[in-house]
Amino acid sequence: MDMITVKINGIETQVEKGTTILDAAHAIGVEIPTLCYLKDINAIGACRICMVECTGARGLVPACVYPLEKDGTEVKTNTKKVQDARRTNLELVLSTHNQDCLACVRSGDCELQKLCRDYGVTKSDAFGSNRPEYEIDDSAPHMIRDNNKCILCRRCVAACAKTQGIGVIGANERGFDTHISCAFEAKLDDSPCVSCGQCIVVCPTGALSEKDDTNKVWEALADPSKHVVVQTAPSVRATLGECFGMPIGTNVEGKMVAALRRLGFAKVFDTDWAADLTIMEEATEFLHRVKEGGKLPLITSCSPGWVKYCETYHPEFIDNLSSCKSPQQMFGAMTKTYYAQKMGIDPKDIVCVAIMPCTAKKFEVGRPDQSAAGDGIPDVDIALTTRELGRMIDRAGLRFADLPDEKFDNIMGEASGAGHIFGATGGVMEAALRTAVETLTGERLEKLDFSDVRGTAGLKEATYEVAGLKVRVAVTSGLANAGALLDAINRGEKEYDFIEVMACPGGCVNGGGQPTQPASVRNYTDLRALRAKALYDEDAGMELRRSHDNTEIKAAYAEFLGEPGSEKAHHILHTTYAKREKKF
Repeated sequence: MDMITVKINGIETQVEKGTTILDAAHAIGVEIPTLCYLKDINAIGACRICMVECTGARGLVPACVYPLEKDGTEVKTNTKKVQDARRTNLELVLSTHNQDCLACVRSGDCELQKLCRDYGVTKSDAFGSNRPEYEIDDSAPHMIRDNNKCILCRRCVAACAKTQGIGVIGANERGFDTHISCAFEAKLDDSPCVSCGQCIVVCPTGALSEKDDTNKVWEALADPSKHVVVQTAPSVRATLGECFGMPIGTNVEGKMVAALRRLGFAKVFDTDWAADLTIMEEATEFLHRVKEGGKLPLITSCSPGWVKYCETYHPEFIDNLSSCKSPQQMFGAMTKTYYAQKMGIDPKDIVCVAIMPCTAKKFEVGRPDQSAAGDGIPDVDIALTTRELGRMIDRAGLRFADLPDEKFDNIMGEASGAGHIFGATGGVMEAALRTAVETLTGERLEKLDFSDVRGTAGLKEATYEVAGLKVRVAVTSGLANAGALLDAINRGEKEYDFIEVMACPGGCVNGGGQPTQPASVRNYTDLRALRAKALYDEDAGMELRRSHDNTEIKAAYAEFLGEPGSEKAHHILHTTYAKREKKF
């Protein structure tokens, strides 16, 4: 390792040759502001907010892409010249930016707003008012694109192209007319977007946001004729606290339940219960395919962004998809059938609200073949993101941190540790293996942790010998990784029996509906690992760690569904898929 000595604001430090000024400064506790930079995916030096003084350079240089190559280099990050340059650049950005901050969903959580406050930039009239006006694109079911708030940082473009391998958005036109859009100026809903929302969580402003459905929930809660129940996804308990300033990775399950009760929901249930139900059906489906010579590899279907991607970009694998609905949809299906029957409530009078880490869940509620109760009654009525729930709690005036810890309601509220870890990449695979292995062998596992499929790596592989069978598994997250894996299978380079795919890198803990974090945090904090740890820690501390040991799941089969994989279970809990046209 070739090390050099440099000075940053008079502080001498050693860095590896080629380290960027941004990274070197961070290592000694100096944060240089950025707007466009995102580590590993968007290092383009476009916003010019990170400009610094550096010996040997002509003028100011962008810290995010400027490498330190020589011993004795001196860097200054906060001189008057630097601050004046940043202030001017912010004024230039604001000159074409819609500044109606009070009406913006990101007000108070906007990276541009914070920088303007830090540098005392309050107006943009220094460069005139020739501000372009763009039509707001609200065509997609999951998000809104408002280019009037776009700063052309291109983070969204990088996330879509590099992280997800899709690239349905990019920079159109040139010069003053440059804007981010789909090819041929198509609406998002007419593009092969998969609704993952990764563009939203990296956007530094309010240019991209989920389609807010909270008013629909408020209206349902205010309707005395409706029985409104809510379910919360596994990962939400590990991220919701971030909306209220809690440390990343804080498990707020009890306070979340308390908050939902105080919002007025009739019942507060756990989607993790349906995750256990998913395992019962999916493990049964896997074992049936193995024993009966069915289509392998079996590929999980919990992630609607992944399912839409498969239907659009790799339809040759549709028959490999598990026919199981996602836990969100299974829960809704059981709410409108099993729960409705037990409680004596007409399914038409039940409103099922889902709190999800995922914007694709908003798309999923409208998919065909998602009406177990029939008569056009949707399994799930409304899907909200973690961010939307946070806003509802704020609006209701609840002091989240001061709320007591409360428990989920029963009937559909008990969940195993296997259900909890669904929120992390590898969690679905591990949960399924716990049940499949014990079903195949007829014996209790002494060690329930399948560590080979844990972690945030883009691809994890393992082979297990089970009851004389060799089970080859793979876990991948992030659609660019998923696409590469499927291509390898098509080329005959890889062979598996069971594959877990999550659309978002790291799984649901890093979903497109999770709390936003600024680049200063995303670049140097492993959000995925910290959030996932909260789920694995909960699993490790539980006695109930197997889906097939869940007493409420057993009751649901005994009282209503019959056996896993039964005809009734298939009617209520399983679905179908179809090839989607990729228009361009």
